[in-house]
Amino acid sequence: MTFNFFVTSLDWKMGQVFGCVQVNQSTVAVKEQFGKFDEVLEPGCHCLPWCFGYQLAGLLSLRVQQLDVRCETKTKDNVFVNVVASVQYQALAQHTVDAFYKLSNTNAQIQAYVFDVIRASVPRLNLDAAFEHKDEIAKTVENELEKAMSAYGFEIVQALIVDIEPDSQVKRAMNEINAAARLRVVANEKAEAEKIQQIKRAEGEAESKYLSGLGIARQRQAIVDGLRESVLAFSHHVPGTTPKDVMDMVLVTQYFDTMKDIGASSKSSSVFIPHGPGAVKDIASQIREGLLQAESVAN
Repeated sequence: MTFNFFVTSLDWKMGQVFGCVQVNQSTVAVKEQFGKFDEVLEPGCHCLPWCFGYQLAGLLSLRVQQLDVRCETKTKDNVFVNVVASVQYQALAQHTVDAFYKLSNTNAQIQAYVFDVIRASVPRLNLDAAFEHKDEIAKTVENELEKAMSAYGFEIVQALIVDIEPDSQVKRAMNEINAAARLRVVANEKAEAEKIQQIKRAEGEAESKYLSGLGIARQRQAIVDGLRESVLAFSHHVPGTTPKDVMDMVLVTQYFDTMKDIGASSKSSSVFIPHGPGAVKDIASQIREGLLQAESVAN
């Protein structure tokens, strides 16, 4: 059993020579007479007349001590893991005799119980469940140790499952699975964003075409209204002319203006088929029908 001794070899020899010994705070000493237990010595200075067979059997620390235990086991899904448990315990002053004499190796005893509990609990859980139920495993270890060690004069302060370490290849596989899951989330979010962009782009194009159509319709309506006013004004100021005559004259004027613009451009590649002033009549008929249809639609 491991004890926390606070008396140096020099103190021990001096105590034996002068028949006194010092017991430090948070420590108790076991006094024997001719090899038989006599009493427990509290912290302070005590006389041990060696000539009468008294001797100091040993010291027992009452401080909280910690034992780290590493246990290898496997989970329900056949994954080998190293479970690291930390057990905090202390000897009870009122049970010093049991703590000193009943156990020869306290750490080995605690380690054996921790191994037993962990290897009975973890194999019933999958790897993910083992991580999720660390507190429950630690509580089971603490309860079992408390029942076992109380008979030897020790109190289990707390038991913790510090870490669960799978094999390196398993850890790498788990990281890859997690990375793949996150990549799927990123891909879904990216696809959703592209979908929203396409929808918004289509809505914008539809709205743009709708507004463009309204603009073209209003432009044609304005042209029709302007031509109507021009024809009526010309007919009113020139007696004997009909609106048809005015329209033919306007179209001929527009025809020659167009030919002038085409001729003025050295890079123009426009071709009129059929070509000639006589074709203006056919063009006039087509434009007149188009204007009338546009006016009927606008109204």
